[in-house]
Amino acid sequence: MLHKYLELASTPAVKAARQHYGSAAQYARIDGTLDPRGAPRNDRIGPEEAAFIAARDGFYIASVSETGWPYVQFRGGPTGFLQILDDRTLGFTDFRGNRQYLTTGNVAGNDRISLFLMDYAQQRRLKIFGRMRIVDVNDDPELAARLSLPAYRATAERAVSISVEAFDWNCPQHITPRFTEAEIADLLQPFKTRMTALEAENVRLRTAASGLN
Repeated sequence: MLHKYLELASTPAVKAARQHYGSAAQYARIDGTLDPRGAPRNDRIGPEEAAFIAARDGFYIASVSETGWPYVQFRGGPTGFLQILDDRTLGFTDFRGNRQYLTTGNVAGNDRISLFLMDYAQQRRLKIFGRMRIVDVNDDPELAARLSLPAYRATAERAVSISVEAFDWNCPQHITPRFTEAEIADLLQPFKTRMTALEAENVRLRTAASGLN
């Protein structure tokens, strides 16, 4: 059975590189080399992917310009702003930024994009191939309403939907752990609780000692 993400990513040049560096046999059974008729998989969002996506507050998105140059952009927002519309479709509200519109322009000419979703603290990474559709919020009010985030103070300019072609969970080996303020607060909470208890105990002992004097 093919691995859909590797099937799409494994171009002749990529396969030649694997052959040169000695990893061709490792991937031959899942990139279409041995059995190009195998049934594709990893193209529908399951519970594990859904939970991971819902917990993210940002992701990296790559597109390609008409002149062939790749462009990578970070998209951020409140946790869960990248939403799951169905098991083959993601969506998010595109907020006003520096107004360069590089990704928007690139996608107008080539709708293929790649997403990297990172969990640095747990050393996890989800890669997604997809096709992006961008519309002004006034041109598709139903989609815009579905993706809206009223509590988030930003100007919504466009609504974005991404048709998922394939995804892959990537190797965590070289992901350096990093932590958000919220994650650090969660890690420190047991120590804060213990410190509060020790401070209370210290006051109790001081009070008891002063009563003996």
